[in-house]
Amino acid sequence: MSDDLATILSLERLQAAGTGPLYVKLRRTLEEAVRTGTLGHGDALPPERDIAELAAVSRVTVRKAIDELVADGLLVRRHGSGTFVAKPVSKVEQRLSQLTSFTEDMARRGMSSRSEWLHKGIHTPSPDEMMILGLAADVKVSRLSRLRIADDQPLAIENASVSGEFLPDPSAVTNSLYAELERLQVRPVRAVQRISATNMKEADAQLLGVPVGAAGLSIERISYLGSGRAVEFTRSLYRGDAYDFVAELTIGVT
Repeated sequence: MSDDLATILSLERLQAAGTGPLYVKLRRTLEEAVRTGTLGHGDALPPERDIAELAAVSRVTVRKAIDELVADGLLVRRHGSGTFVAKPVSKVEQRLSQLTSFTEDMARRGMSSRSEWLHKGIHTPSPDEMMILGLAADVKVSRLSRLRIADDQPLAIENASVSGEFLPDPSAVTNSLYAELERLQVRPVRAVQRISATNMKEADAQLLGVPVGAAGLSIERISYLGSGRAVEFTRSLYRGDAYDFVAELTIGVT
């Protein structure tokens, strides 16, 4: 722990941190340490017992202050590693008027993108996949699950299903699914998306680096070929604090 942080967490500084319960004063003190750079982005917080000893407060008080800062997104807990200062989130705005891939969206914004693959495989289709993609019982489905990352910031978890007729080898997809579908001459030309609000469950929150229960955007997309045949069914979960979807509206003629 730096000498500056030890001074900031002293009992004298804590008592001077305005009015209110001790956990509120400690929360303000830690928040100020982050905003002034005493604790930098990515830095690990000292163990709760050390903070409690320096500030002469109980570990319950420390835990409550840290819980609030985690809920606010200023700190992030990593299982087995500790508590860290969260990286600032840059908002990404995506317009809903164009059918583009995540890779294309990020490149257009000058951001580097990559994926961490969670799964690639060929499976017997579920009833939903059979109905949405119009699959016969003997047709397999390619499933691809990945964590989408832009400028080293995790933004979304994407789970895509494509008929094995159109994508017989999911391992051929390296970064962009749409680039591979274009190579196979089955890139979709239109899509229907349904967006709804949700709260992050524990496994998803850990992948996206957000608190459990944080706001998210759940998106279901069905993409179609020019013939009207459904080619892709994707369920995605986006960070609510990092993504804005924008639609342009015009006056309809009645």
